[in-house]
Amino acid sequence: MPHTSVALTLAQTSDPRQVGPELRRQMIDCWIAVTDAGGAAGFPFPPVTADDVVPVVDTLLGRLDPQRSRLVTAVFDGRLAGWVTLNRDPYRLVGHWGTVHHLQTRPGLRGRGVGSALVREVQRIARDELHLEQLHLAARGGEGLEDFYGRLGWRETGRWPGALRLAPDDTRDEVLMLLAPL
Repeated sequence: MPHTSVALTLAQTSDPRQVGPELRRQMIDCWIAVTDAGGAAGFPFPPVTADDVVPVVDTLLGRLDPQRSRLVTAVFDGRLAGWVTLNRDPYRLVGHWGTVHHLQTRPGLRGRGVGSALVREVQRIARDELHLEQLHLAARGGEGLEDFYGRLGWRETGRWPGALRLAPDDTRDEVLMLLAPL
């Protein structure tokens, strides 16, 4: 069910068959643009090509499932502006929480509230549709992501110091974040 705010339209899918070739292509193009602009969305070593991104997107889409995995997209003026995935672990022990992955906003549209809208929509879906109690994510330190998520109600719960080596002289923490209650 789409939600509209100004020219931004949010939608979700939990069925890989609902992701047509054009949306798939735009997701791939977005991920390449985000990575090549230095974004922390899964590929730490730009530049990347479609050969790098296609198999990962196809795996993400193949895992969509109404009870366990959702893709949330944001379209701005008819073009994919950003996307994010929400996953629930199938194991009962941790089935009350979900994990947010790969939040990304097309570089030319940053600062327009696309990322915030995607995070708020994921929170709504997690709470109202999947009946989750909390959300987790891991973010690359040194990118200002802690502040971004903090403004949306997330809190840092820990760090894996030096977990991410982007270059011999650039090692970052992986920041563990929590949003609870939803």
